[in-house]
Amino acid sequence: MLRNALDGLTVIDFTQIGAGPTCTMLLADMGATVIKVEPPAGELGRGLGPGWIGDDSALFHGFNRNKLGVALDLKSEDAVAVARRLVAGADVVVESMRPGVMARLGLGYAELSADHPSLVYCSISAYGQEGPYADHAGVDGIIQADSGLMSLIGLPGGEPCKVQAPVVDVMTGYVACVGVLARLAQRARDGQGGHLDVNLLNAALVLQQSSMTSYFADGELPVRAGSAAPYSAPNQAFETADGWIMVAAYMPDRWRRLCEVLDLPALAGDPRFATSPLRVANRAEMVKELTRVFVTRGTDAWLAALQAADILCSRMATYDDVARHPQVAANRMVRHAAHPTLGNIRMPGFPINSAQENVLPARPAPACGQDTRAVLRAAGYSSEEIDNLLARQAIHCADGHAAATPSPSEAFAS
Repeated sequence: MLRNALDGLTVIDFTQIGAGPTCTMLLADMGATVIKVEPPAGELGRGLGPGWIGDDSALFHGFNRNKLGVALDLKSEDAVAVARRLVAGADVVVESMRPGVMARLGLGYAELSADHPSLVYCSISAYGQEGPYADHAGVDGIIQADSGLMSLIGLPGGEPCKVQAPVVDVMTGYVACVGVLARLAQRARDGQGGHLDVNLLNAALVLQQSSMTSYFADGELPVRAGSAAPYSAPNQAFETADGWIMVAAYMPDRWRRLCEVLDLPALAGDPRFATSPLRVANRAEMVKELTRVFVTRGTDAWLAALQAADILCSRMATYDDVARHPQVAANRMVRHAAHPTLGNIRMPGFPINSAQENVLPARPAPACGQDTRAVLRAAGYSSEEIDNLLARQAIHCADGHAAATPSPSEAFAS
């Protein structure tokens, strides 16, 4: 199992909202001690709703399980000194400030690696650390538009649509996690750390690997096609008597069997539909022929008939359906976190070996500053020093959440 794979690894997390927190959450899921550093008022992701758990956004809880929470006011030199001390005992830093901000704070890779050459430092930004757009800010939706992704989504002739789940943020977090793990593997051989430049634009482009490769091959701009795959047919949603069903029957044998199930034997031999590329070219006529039969029966009846013929299909599930999906339950992909004041919190779990990895409950996302005292004590600060930092407002401690605070030895592995 992977939940202890990164035991002994310490990560300092200067990220917020989606991409960076996804990366550090994955590292925490695999056993790393992740110390999340927030400003005293909390990171921006805490306020993004609707979708609330207590006073915080559900989004925040979904991206920040299994982490310790420290609150530092990095506008204060005292707080920057605390951050540098935490980094000195860490293996990895992940940050998602605009390029140049961490350097101005004295927390950039050049500044920190001078005394800590084995440090793996991952910078996550909208467009990258260098180039003409390096200083441009960007979030998931902006990059969905700027990367061309939004031009793919929607109905023919309609307005472009955004993927409502923040897919670019999440993809960027996974890319960053892969980069960190690869750099750690290299460090195990040569002892050297390094700086990783991960950005939303690059991640959005690799999300479109097939579409962009097709464009580079023939120069043809893709067109919005609703639920249909641009490269195969039939591979889209069809209306039924009571809803919609997704069908993928573009392989020769499955196309023939689909025609048999729909009692359309002439369609299987129609020269307009002889191959998947021909069916793509004549999609409108094909959809018309198939839909006139699909609308005669309900979704459940079609699912049973198509699955019996080994034709790939699915109902158009809502989140209510997904929450009750038997395979989601078998994979244990709904992870539980027992919060000391908010009760049981549910979220999607760790996706690798999920049935094994998600059995134990997760540690819930920390309150802002929840573990400041414990982490600073573990880093060598005395109670008097911590109180002085509090008095100077360099740090924030959420002492009301002491029930969730670990011991110093649990909080920080140097």
